[in-house]
Amino acid sequence: MTDTRTVLITGSTSGIGAATARGLAALGWRVVVTGRDRARGDAVVDGIRGSGGDAVFVASDLTGPPEALREFAHAATDAAGGRLDAVVHNAALCPAVDTVSLTDADLEAALAVNVRAPHVLTAALAPAMAARGSGAIVVIGSWMAHVGHAFVGLYSATKAAEIQLARSWAAEFGPRGVRVNTVSPGATRTPINASDDDVLASMTARTPAGRPGTPEEIADAVAWVLDDRAGYVHGAEIAVDGGITATRA
Repeated sequence: MTDTRTVLITGSTSGIGAATARGLAALGWRVVVTGRDRARGDAVVDGIRGSGGDAVFVASDLTGPPEALREFAHAATDAAGGRLDAVVHNAALCPAVDTVSLTDADLEAALAVNVRAPHVLTAALAPAMAARGSGAIVVIGSWMAHVGHAFVGLYSATKAAEIQLARSWAAEFGPRGVRVNTVSPGATRTPINASDDDVLASMTARTPAGRPGTPEEIADAVAWVLDDRAGYVHGAEIAVDGGITATRA
């Protein structure tokens, strides 16, 4: 085993997760890329390796039962070389519908991916970090966790829950050397919302930044939070949102 730092990034086959995988690999991390789509995962891994980085893909279905999630945690640890130094909880589902229109299936899937999976994976992976006295966990939150929304209420609620879990994990694992923090993006351009560019532009036009964010800007913040230079940062929520949370009327 080398001194290379290892990280698992959930939902890292596209968007913010893929940008984070590429960014951390460029900094020398061995990255475990994961998601349901092997073709997209392999493409991210191939791109990282083609740039001289170190990455491996492990398939996952975060809607699965807790035991399956624990098995995935073991597989990801093995793929990392027997040790994970960091976890980035990035995967999320966002049913863009109102409360009445939300289907039971979307309700269950969003709760599973956005809340249950991070909880089960942290319970499975944080103890080994704590036993070594070092490690880091980053939750990808959202500016939407702090304001009311007519069409994404469930997503907003799950992000608020995840941010609170991160605070609690900071209190639980921080004294044993595991730093836990949240990076909360604002309206960010990703492949998923590529068709809604006009909506994103309108949403962010009156923010201090005046534009949507990019996945790379979120990835850069995650990289800093994971770096030793952020060693005094525990239980924080860092808003990388162009000022939308602080100034939204």
